[in-house]
Amino acid sequence: MIFRGTFTVALLCVAGAAHAGDKPLYEAAPGWIVPAPAFDAAKLTDADPALIVMDQQQRVGDGQVWEYTDQATRVISGQTLRDLGTVTIPWQPDAGDLIVHRAEIIRGGEHIDLVAAGQRFQVLRREEQLAQWQLNGTLTATLAVEGLRVGDVLRLSYSITSKDKALQGNVQTAIPLIAAPGRAKFARARLSWPASTPLKWRGYADGLAPKVATRGGFDEIEIALPLAKPAELPGDAPMRFQKLSILEATSFADWRAVSKVMAPLYQTDGLIPAGSPLAGEVAKIAAKSSDPRTRAALALRLVQDETRYLFKGMDGGNYTPQKPADTWSLRYGDCKAKTLLLLAILHGLGIEAEPVVASIEMGDLVAQRLPSPGAFDHVIVRALIEGKSLWLDGTGSGNRLADIDDTPPFRTVLPLRSDGAELMPIVMHAAARPMAEITAEFDQSAGLSLPTPFTVTFLARGATAEMIHTGTTQADKEQLSGMVQMMVANTVGEALIGERAVTYDAESATATIVAKGILSTPWAKTDDRYRAVLDKTVSKLNFAPDRARAAWKDIPVVTSPVPLSTIYRVRIRLPDKGAGFELEGDRSFPGRFAGANVTRSAKLDGEWLSLEDEVSLDGAEIAAADVAATRAQVSLAQNRLATLVAPAGYPPRWKVVAEARRSGAFAPILAAYAKAIEDDPKETLGYTNRANFFSGVWDWKGALADLDKAISIEPSASLYFWRARTRVMLRDDKGAIADVQSGLALEPGSTEGLNQLATLRFRAGQREEALASISERIDQGGSEKVSFVIQKGELLAEAGRGDEAIATLDAAIKVNPGNANLLNERCWVKGTLNTALDTALKDCTKGIELAENPASIYDSRALVYFRMGRMDDALTDLNAALDLSPGQGASLYMRGVIRKQQGDAKGSTDDLAAARLMSARIDEDYARYGIKP
Repeated sequence: MIFRGTFTVALLCVAGAAHAGDKPLYEAAPGWIVPAPAFDAAKLTDADPALIVMDQQQRVGDGQVWEYTDQATRVISGQTLRDLGTVTIPWQPDAGDLIVHRAEIIRGGEHIDLVAAGQRFQVLRREEQLAQWQLNGTLTATLAVEGLRVGDVLRLSYSITSKDKALQGNVQTAIPLIAAPGRAKFARARLSWPASTPLKWRGYADGLAPKVATRGGFDEIEIALPLAKPAELPGDAPMRFQKLSILEATSFADWRAVSKVMAPLYQTDGLIPAGSPLAGEVAKIAAKSSDPRTRAALALRLVQDETRYLFKGMDGGNYTPQKPADTWSLRYGDCKAKTLLLLAILHGLGIEAEPVVASIEMGDLVAQRLPSPGAFDHVIVRALIEGKSLWLDGTGSGNRLADIDDTPPFRTVLPLRSDGAELMPIVMHAAARPMAEITAEFDQSAGLSLPTPFTVTFLARGATAEMIHTGTTQADKEQLSGMVQMMVANTVGEALIGERAVTYDAESATATIVAKGILSTPWAKTDDRYRAVLDKTVSKLNFAPDRARAAWKDIPVVTSPVPLSTIYRVRIRLPDKGAGFELEGDRSFPGRFAGANVTRSAKLDGEWLSLEDEVSLDGAEIAAADVAATRAQVSLAQNRLATLVAPAGYPPRWKVVAEARRSGAFAPILAAYAKAIEDDPKETLGYTNRANFFSGVWDWKGALADLDKAISIEPSASLYFWRARTRVMLRDDKGAIADVQSGLALEPGSTEGLNQLATLRFRAGQREEALASISERIDQGGSEKVSFVIQKGELLAEAGRGDEAIATLDAAIKVNPGNANLLNERCWVKGTLNTALDTALKDCTKGIELAENPASIYDSRALVYFRMGRMDDALTDLNAALDLSPGQGASLYMRGVIRKQQGDAKGSTDDLAAARLMSARIDEDYARYGIKP
């Protein structure tokens, strides 16, 4: 917890040679310091803050800033001990000195002088030592505090002096101001300067109005800390509404003075000597084109691609850029170095250009600050071609001729000119090229309810493309697969990927990721028709600015801090050549939509549906007065999402499957699964996904083969139980028992496994043993008790022990009267036994009222109506069940039985065929209840 002023923001500097300031000095505090009040460490309690003293005092004069810090911190825990046990203080020796005044441990009434005890700060030359020293000159003084304990107070007092020649005698500084909820027993910020020096100062916190006092020929300001908690602002407020927690000061008269002082640092005359390697590069660009825009783009690409950026930090305090020849030979540089290099090249090509400084984070807040170089942390080039400003950032990446007119997000810049300049606004506009283009193509020609083969193409430009290119060249197959999987998941959801490819085109600075695979169907049945939402634009908008507070009612909303645009395309190949499909929702948008330009084109053309959305954000603000209307606009659009609607009466899934089997429409689906398996044949995921598909289309042999393979690779209880269910459908009950036992060996307490084993043993003739095992599990209680009670009731009924079955369920319902599953089971058991049908109806009706999805209870009540001879009521319930759960084979079977009795031969044949397709043993199941078609 070492605090110090960090206002002096450099544009990533080159340091001078080492001198006497490269080692800490140990001296008494200067006489102008006003000591902090004394405190008695022995009287500190847990109610006191950890920060006992935080005293920051600065004196400005003669082009120098002297920063004094006195900090005393209580070691309140082991974590604090670790944090405070090593002290680090960075400083720049080429700008000034680090002077240690005091380093002590206070333990009760004892003061342990660490310096007197021989503990001294060690100096680290960070990063790559001399190479890094050449870049920023920052040294770090480090002290591993010996003997520090929990309960101690560590007190450090030190000064850092700084004087930057590049500022030509001017000074700039700031003191960070602690504000609530931060706490300190004593905290202060004090700034002093010669009374004869014209110094501007400013504090930004609400209500901060310190008085200037004069003492001994120096004016000074003193602020008691912490300040009151700053007023909250909405997170989407423009930067100009922010209140900086600093007290800053500057000797610069105005922004023009700042511009004039910094301009000489970027003079390019003579920086590219004739015959030098860099001059050769300039000549190559000149030979390629005479068009100034093309030349500017080529120069920018040269600086971005051929010299790497080194360091982001801007707190070195040295504003002098590295010479272009050095940047070119070293092939690295910071924003200053790259800007000077680009300027020199552009001037060599006869292009008018100048440096402009900017703030990456502050944006339009810069205009409210005091004029000083410290208001900026970045520098770029403004080229003027054909009367138009081109903003060229040498530290960027992937910019090409097509991007030359794009605007950076800085909003406010200061040109550096020998005669000075005022702040200049940047009017932002959307990027010329979309940052990303995503195209998702789905093949659903086999049927809407089946898995969907897909191809997703993600094309990225500029910096994003460069990042992808760099990442993929270093990634192994597993890392690449993970990256592509994430991209696909963000676009279409979780999917199984079988093919992937990443390519990069240097000329256009584009990276392309192509992924092919298969995913679950996006279609869902609502309002009796299948629908698929196509929108990936409006649905993702989260426009909910909070302007309810009176203090916020006039604050505009920032829509995007960075200008950008994206394109999303979706193409769907439809079944039946697209016959009967419709497109609902908005097909276009107003010129401005939620602060962006959104354009949409959509069309149904035969078997293909195509939709394209382009969103362009230009960083514009939405006025506070327009927030409510914009929110309503977004809400309305989100209720009209582009949605593809299938024809009314689209065939049920079993018919789709039957037709796909007949026509060979499964081929592209199976090909996608085969590619996924081929991609990683030693991984179970491909096999289990294909097994799930086979199970979903009731191809039990296909599912069994894939489950065999998955279990051979990585056996698990869930896979064994799954294979057991599959074996049952293939009438291999013996193999199913073996699988369940294998699964229970891995997961002995599995409810699923125990239920499966009991049923299989019961139907294999071991009825008493099976019932005993279920009773034992019921006696153990727990959250799964009800499921075992239900199974026991069903098996007792199947054994002809109806009274016992009903008694078992009665007892459970008495304890759980609102359990819809128990009510359903008692209704079902009575229906299968053809007994107490009046009370069975009551159970089912109550269960339907309680259940979230009562499809199975409708089926049970239909059975009761069937037993009562109320066939129309039975059909009504079966239709209701199938509306909720179209794949409920039992309901199809019973409907087929009833339709046959009513003379509907075709309807009966269809329903029974569907039920038998879904369950190979459904006739056996209903034969137990005495029901046959």
